[in-house]
Amino acid sequence: MGKPTGFIEYKREVSTDVSPKNRIKNFDEFHEHLSLVKQQLQGARCMECGVSFCQSGIQLSGMTTGCPLNNLIPEWNDLLYKGNMEAAYKRLKKTNPFPEFTSRVCPSPCEAACTCGYNDSPVSIKENEYTIIEYAYNVGYAKVAPPKVRTSKKVAIVGAGPSGLAAAEKLNKRGHNVTVFERNDRAGGLLMYGIPNMKLEKHIIERKINIMKEEGVNFVFGANIGENMAGSDLLEQFDRVILTCGASNPRDINAIGRDATGIHFAVDFLKSTTKSLLDCNLKEGTFISAKGKHVLVIGGGDTGNDCVGTSIRHGAKSVTQLEMMPKPSEERLPSNPWPEWPKVLKTDYGQQESIAVFGHDPRIYQTTVKEFVKGEKGEVKAATIVQLEWKKNEKTGAMSMVEVAGSEQTIPVDLVLIAAGFLGTQSYVADAFGLKLNPRTNVITKENSFATDIPNLYVAGDMHRGQSLVVHAIREGRDVAREVDLSLIGYTNI
Repeated sequence: MGKPTGFIEYKREVSTDVSPKNRIKNFDEFHEHLSLVKQQLQGARCMECGVSFCQSGIQLSGMTTGCPLNNLIPEWNDLLYKGNMEAAYKRLKKTNPFPEFTSRVCPSPCEAACTCGYNDSPVSIKENEYTIIEYAYNVGYAKVAPPKVRTSKKVAIVGAGPSGLAAAEKLNKRGHNVTVFERNDRAGGLLMYGIPNMKLEKHIIERKINIMKEEGVNFVFGANIGENMAGSDLLEQFDRVILTCGASNPRDINAIGRDATGIHFAVDFLKSTTKSLLDCNLKEGTFISAKGKHVLVIGGGDTGNDCVGTSIRHGAKSVTQLEMMPKPSEERLPSNPWPEWPKVLKTDYGQQESIAVFGHDPRIYQTTVKEFVKGEKGEVKAATIVQLEWKKNEKTGAMSMVEVAGSEQTIPVDLVLIAAGFLGTQSYVADAFGLKLNPRTNVITKENSFATDIPNLYVAGDMHRGQSLVVHAIREGRDVAREVDLSLIGYTNI
């Protein structure tokens, strides 16, 4: 270990952010990162614990703690501190094919599990990762490296999200001939069209995709299996087929007036903005605009926050964000001990920007929509919202959220964005291959396997496990690649 007392000598220091009122003028990333020298000192804070919970990737109380990729965090923190950047990059890439993505959008369950965080601030693992991968690109470590030997095996991957891309990179590195089929016009899945540009600039994705293309991965865009391509054709033309189509069914809400115009799913709103930004820098007006509108965001998670930040950049007149659950505590409760994921109040970038622009936090807790009020042309013009409270069912004893009588209020609304999560696999994709779904609408696979009952057909990512973190998707892509490689060759080194 390079600095046994580093966690005592150096305090946690992270990147600064461009002020909210300045960063909302564009859709650029807004973090001002530390210098390499300062980031190396942050690497010195890593204690190289006897039990490194940061690497665990386990479930505690139903929440992920530690890295699901089992990244070798103490090793590359130490190498960063010592200035051995090439070795740090190689150790980072050994488990994570896309640190340029995770260092920007991962919620950092590794930091939540960091031993330093038990009674102090955790190591800045995410920003250490960012420094290593961006340094590697700048000096040429992250260069094109195609496989030296090719096999005769052909693998089709349906879906170019993080899971599909991870499987593609691993199988291509093994020398198999990989073709990725993507229904959109660009690769990345939710990384491209579900996460706004200010969290992950899209040239970062394209930089990696271009490397993968040069290394031999073939991408086919506009290929919507089950719509303009038959699943049977893929099974006939390829030795193995992997489905990584995500959990793409957005969860709807049931309220009077739901059929009013001006009500959209968050993913459609965010995609329209990013696509227009990339295609024409928002000049053609081909996106769902929040400009001059009273915006209601339904959902308090990361996607809801992204809708808040995007709406403010459009020039919204006001933004209100509804959250059904109670307001979290500002500090850990005794019932939520380390190293569990901390269930504490988080004010993210979108909420920060709303506070700066409108003077208040947009979130209203324990509240939902009871009715959408329509205008003369069927457009949404207001929403009746109602407070909720936890109550026990006297017959069953189960706790549930119920309306608080007399708590209704009506607010002006011109645009509604539903950010209530995703339900699972889109049925037409499963139907294209004759796949069965479980009650959660995830594809059923063999026990402890990614293989389906259909020969040579595999499934991974959110389509397999349900909506989850980007690191879980990458892990599934990495693991399905290992299983497919083993089935093709008889052994694997993935």
